Amino acid sequence: MQPQRKLQALGLVLILALSSTAAPASAQANDPKQPSVDNPHMHFWGTEQLDQCWTHFDGNGSDGSSPTGYGEKEWTGNGDQIDVDFTCRIQSGETFKDNMYLNPNGSIVIDLEFQIEHTDCDDSRECQDLTLTLFKGTTPVAKDSFPQIGGSDADENLRWEIPVSDNMTIWNKSGEEPSLQVEFSKPGYTSGPILGCSFYLCGGWFRFYYSDSNFTVEANFPIVNMTEPGTGGGGGGGIGGAVDDALPGFGLAAGVAALAMAAVAAGSRPRKE
Repeated sequence: MQPQRKLQALGLVLILALSSTAAPASAQANDPKQPSVDNPHMHFWGTEQLDQCWTHFDGNGSDGSSPTGYGEKEWTGNGDQIDVDFTCRIQSGETFKDNMYLNPNGSIVIDLEFQIEHTDCDDSRECQDLTLTLFKGTTPVAKDSFPQIGGSDADENLRWEIPVSDNMTIWNKSGEEPSLQVEFSKPGYTSGPILGCSFYLCGGWFRFYYSDSNFTVEANFPIVNMTEPGTGGGGGGGIGGAVDDALPGFGLAAGVAALAMAAVAAGSRPRKE
C-alpha cells in the first residue's frame, strides 16, 4: 500500500503544480480590449461626425467606428468659429478588469493625427490653441497646448510624451481609466462682400484621425506587472511597497508548494504495525 500512497501523493503534487502555473497572471491578459504588459497601446475610435469618440486596447476592434478612418466637423459660414471640445473615453462596457500599473521611470506616449483648417487670430475673436488633457478617471493628470498644429489643409502629426509622475503609477479598475480631452477654437475664413463664399473658402474644418487610418494614432502606456500595493513588504522600490515586476499569484504558488511538500511527507511516512 505504501507505493500506492506515494503515487497518489505525487499525483496530487503534479495537479497542484499545474493548476498554479496555468493560472493567468491577470484577468486582463487574455482580453484584447484590456491593457497588459504585452498589450500597452490604447487605440482611438469614433464616428464620422466626431460626435462620439471612444478608446480600448484592441487595435483590430474598429466595430462601429468611421469607415473613412477619421471624424470631421466642418463649418461653411462666413467667418465661422472653428470650435471643438470632445473627450475620448474607454468604450462602454470595457472598463478595466484589473488595476493598471505604470513604470514610474517611464513615459506615456500619445501619437495623434489632425487636419485643421482655420485662419489667424485677432483681438476681436476667441482663440485657443489645440489643447490636450489626459484624465485619470475624473482627475486631470497632464495638460499641454500645441500651437504648431493647424492652419493648413495638410495632415499633421502630434506626439505628446508625458513622464509618469507619482499620481500616474496606479490606475484603479472601474473608475480611473484614462480619457483624453481635445479642445480647439480659432476663427474660420472670411470672404469679401463682393464674391462671397461661392468663390472663396469660408469657415474651415477640424479632422481627427482614428487608429484604423494610415497614421499612427494611439496612446502607449509603460505597463508593468505588479503585486497589489502594500503586499510586497516594502523596500522593493515598487509602488506602495510592491516589488517591481513581481508576478501576481506568486504567493499562491508558494502556498501550493507547501501543500505539495506536506503531501509528499504524508505519502512517505512509514506505516505502523
